Amino acid sequence: MKILVMGDIHGQCHKIFNYLQKNAVDLIILTGDITHFGPPKLCGDILNEICAFNVPTFAIPGNCDPSGVYGEIENSSAINIHNRSIIIKNIGICGFGGSNPTPFDTPLEFEEMEIYDELKKLMKQIENQEIRILVTHAPPYNTKTDLIPSGDHVGSKSVRKIIEEFQPSINLCGHIHEAVAIDKIGNTIIFNPGEASHGFAGIIDINEDEREIKISPQLINL
Repeated sequence: MKILVMGDIHGQCHKIFNYLQKNAVDLIILTGDITHFGPPKLCGDILNEICAFNVPTFAIPGNCDPSGVYGEIENSSAINIHNRSIIIKNIGICGFGGSNPTPFDTPLEFEEMEIYDELKKLMKQIENQEIRILVTHAPPYNTKTDLIPSGDHVGSKSVRKIIEEFQPSINLCGHIHEAVAIDKIGNTIIFNPGEASHGFAGIIDINEDEREIKISPQLINL
């Protein structure tokens, strides 16, 4: 399976469409900030255009998406995985959008305790699957994926705690544009593919044989 991972579109999606015209993928996962503070309808329009390439698409909102995007994702051709889990064959996927609190009072922020409580429920729903994909907009705290130029780590401590406790196969995240990176917490791969509006994205190849499952993340330019 080849999964295209994109986040932080911020309403700029022409590079995404150009990529999909030329490249085949099996699944698309969007890690939030589909718009840049709206309008909500733009979210639905972007999702429907992406889904027109006939690739199953899962999406969560980001902290810069206004609350109205919930309805737009629901009513689009994409599948809303915010605060939800889904199982495809032996792959469990769950998601939680928005972010932990920021200094900027953006539209979609959650307290750490709520993030932890909701993610714990979701991870339990997929814990028996061979491959477990955790999709969050906020990256886990104290990794390469949440590091800002000042040297501070600004990710979610709750996302990190969930990863430490449940060890999903991979965490797909975004939010911190400058922290394009692949890292690990224990056995969990952490993958922030960067800002899709600037042409950054990621590909995950999942290959299975009788002995093992191999998950290979790769940073790409759209």
